[in-house]
Amino acid sequence: MGGAGAVMNESLDVVLRLVRAQAALVRRFDARLGGLHGVSLSDFTLLLRLGQAPGGRMRRVDLAEVLGLTASGVTRGLAPLERIGLVTREPDARDARVAYASLTGTGRRRLREMLATAEETATDVLAVPAWGKEDVAVFSDLLSRLGGTGPSGR
Repeated sequence: MGGAGAVMNESLDVVLRLVRAQAALVRRFDARLGGLHGVSLSDFTLLLRLGQAPGGRMRRVDLAEVLGLTASGVTRGLAPLERIGLVTREPDARDARVAYASLTGTGRRRLREMLATAEETATDVLAVPAWGKEDVAVFSDLLSRLGGTGPSGR
């Protein structure tokens, strides 16, 4: 293999630029959501998935699956949200091994506020004239090909 000055192939270059862009987006969303709402992008994503679920609740195992996390990762993510009253843990009346994560009334209200901030931030990120409608549609398609589904699973 070559030394530090070796030239990498185009595919690797693209993937590494995508990773850096993703990190920059996370920092931008974390700063906005954290500054205004005291939550991270990861917290927001978790709350958004709950907010989209019927009744604002999901089995923790299902939440882990849609977020691409382990069950313990979801538990770690939910703990601070439970402490600040945005989410509550609900047992299953029929199966004691099953637990649900459920948005509280406060969680629903705060999620609406967070969603407005996230939408505003996304609009800023993909602002015209740098990004036209067609650019955004093509980018969305390309991300889908990489397995990047949105909050609705599409």
